[in-house]
Amino acid sequence: MSATAVRTRGLTKHFGDVIALDGVDLDIDAGQVHGLVGPNGAGKTTLLGLLLGLSRATSGSLEVLGRPVGPTVTVPAAVGGFVDGPGLYPTLTARQNLTAIARLRPDRPPQDVDALLDRVGLLDVAGDPIRGFSLGMRQRLGLAAALLGDPHLLVVDEPANGLDPAGKRQVHRVLTDLAHDGATVVLSSHRMDDLAALCDEVTLLAAGRVVFTGPIRKLAAESGELDYQLVTSDPAAARHLAARTPSLRVVDGRGSRLDDRALVVRGPEVAVDDLVSRLVTDGISIRELGPVVPPLEAAFLALTGASTDGDVPRPAEEVR
Repeated sequence: MSATAVRTRGLTKHFGDVIALDGVDLDIDAGQVHGLVGPNGAGKTTLLGLLLGLSRATSGSLEVLGRPVGPTVTVPAAVGGFVDGPGLYPTLTARQNLTAIARLRPDRPPQDVDALLDRVGLLDVAGDPIRGFSLGMRQRLGLAAALLGDPHLLVVDEPANGLDPAGKRQVHRVLTDLAHDGATVVLSSHRMDDLAALCDEVTLLAAGRVVFTGPIRKLAAESGELDYQLVTSDPAAARHLAARTPSLRVVDGRGSRLDDRALVVRGPEVAVDDLVSRLVTDGISIRELGPVVPPLEAAFLALTGASTDGDVPRPAEEVR
């Protein structure tokens, strides 16, 4: 199997006059969890659909598991997944759904259906009709269906959608175990905490173009200056020290706690570290310190040109 699970060059997809993907160049190494993130309409679902063979590109090249994919060449059988939620039979049980789906894919190796249901935490309800399943349970069943035949490339859209904390932990474990065993996982998510917990690398799309691709830690570093909320034992003294700390600014207004003790400062992480040292030296206790907007979310907003005021994304510029 190729060391590169997915490679695209100039990948473009049009739906009539709408450009969903606009010259996407992307390399995803085998054996990693790779996240796709971007505003609504950025092209994430379109790209996932191309990887699954649900549609064909308008132009450009696509290689999946070392094989070119085109108008007359389909996606390899060792690819599984779903977009826009899994397609399931509501009147059948969870076990019957997996059995029926497995019969539709005779090209895939047989697999123990009950073992898959246990893997995603649904063995106890294997005999229940799925019309009574919650959204999170359907997501987990969809993941089990995608795992039929041990795919080398798993493509999933919002895999943690509707999951409670226990269910999310279980799904995360399944995805990381797959990558550990050598498979490649490509997923989309709007949740920055899922990306941080799961992904080795991420690709950020805006208006159908790549604005960032690389390690998750590098994306976090793109956030630049952040707003930090600070709660101390002496708010007045903390405000005075913050105002005297180089590269740090006190932001008007109180923090999200709506507490007179909360102070919001803006600047790079190194300046915040400097302020912490000054506070400790002066004997001021730090009771709370953290970014108002997490670094990944801040980087998302900065690189897509979006804001909390609903600004439209700026033209895409690749960041490497």
